[in-house]
Amino acid sequence: QGERMRTVNQLKAFANALRDNPESPLGLKIVDEADATRAPLPKPHTELNYLPLGPVAVFGASNFPYAFSTLGGDTAAALAAGCPVIVKNHTAHPGTGELMARVALAAIKECAMPLGVFAMVQSKAYDISHQLVAAPAIKAVGFTGSFNVASKLQATIAKREEPIPFYGELGSINPQVILPNKAIEHSKEMAQSLCQSMLMGNGQFCTSPGLWLVPTGCDELEAHITACINDAPSDTLLTPGIVKTFKHQIAERTQLDKLSVLGKGKLEHEFHANAHVFACNADDYLAISALQEEVFGPLGLVVRVDSLEEMRALAAELDGQLTITLHMDDADVDAARSLMPVLERKAGRVLANGFPTGVEVVDSMVHGGPYPASTNFGATSVGT
Repeated sequence: QGERMRTVNQLKAFANALRDNPESPLGLKIVDEADATRAPLPKPHTELNYLPLGPVAVFGASNFPYAFSTLGGDTAAALAAGCPVIVKNHTAHPGTGELMARVALAAIKECAMPLGVFAMVQSKAYDISHQLVAAPAIKAVGFTGSFNVASKLQATIAKREEPIPFYGELGSINPQVILPNKAIEHSKEMAQSLCQSMLMGNGQFCTSPGLWLVPTGCDELEAHITACINDAPSDTLLTPGIVKTFKHQIAERTQLDKLSVLGKGKLEHEFHANAHVFACNADDYLAISALQEEVFGPLGLVVRVDSLEEMRALAAELDGQLTITLHMDDADVDAARSLMPVLERKAGRVLANGFPTGVEVVDSMVHGGPYPASTNFGATSVGT
């Protein structure tokens, strides 16, 4: 129900933007009036406005069959800009996608719009996706999914005679930077909130907090994390393929000598995924490049950091992220301020004393980030 309302509100947000200013929905039109009396040359009348690019291919996500799929934000944005949409539905939820497509077609009929405004393709064949982005009529792509799939589609687009933009939201490990006073004075609350956020949706949100940067020696915080994770029940993941990949990634990390298991949830069924939290020091984290990769599922990694200087150096080595969060109390403010010049260049959204799971649908929202979190930093897949 929550995701359904989110989807409705996204569509309403773009509809309201069009109603408020039908000529330039986001107020992007700029007009410079003529001045015939200007010397030595008269000033001409000039206008800046935007035209629809043309048909847009939209690839829906596995984890949000409403809000990031058939009638999700990419579809809403393309339609609001005047672009027809062809949705490649995700194979994880073909029935839901079909129902949403019927809703779209019913609305098109009721509004007496051309039927070609919206179409949907259902297929498990990978080549269909590549044929779609290679089609000369397609003028842009909106994508939510994995880095690997996005890279393959971009390779196909690179072979086109005419280049087109690829708006991809790919994923993130969403670092949680926990400063010393917050970690020590609020250890139990901090641990419970971290675990609760990571376990939301069984770790299947692109904003799931996967990397926890913790001052070395915060034993109480780590003990509370262990207790929370050990008590966490297992749950299903979205598809058998996601479960298989998750368990493979857990097995790989378990075999790494530099990682220790800080907590492990109960596995109640073989087809479930149970939560894991690993731990290592900062040097080992930086030495193992695979640890910067997103794991889709309930996994967290505590990285023990010896000093503020080491925290800053580690942050400088991070890949681009959708979000980074600073956890602090009043005594940590100066330390947080010193980290901001690095952190603000690493993420599309920087949070303070909050958690990234839960992305508000508002005009000011940024849901994108430097590569490889997204492919078109400066654009957002949530908001207008």
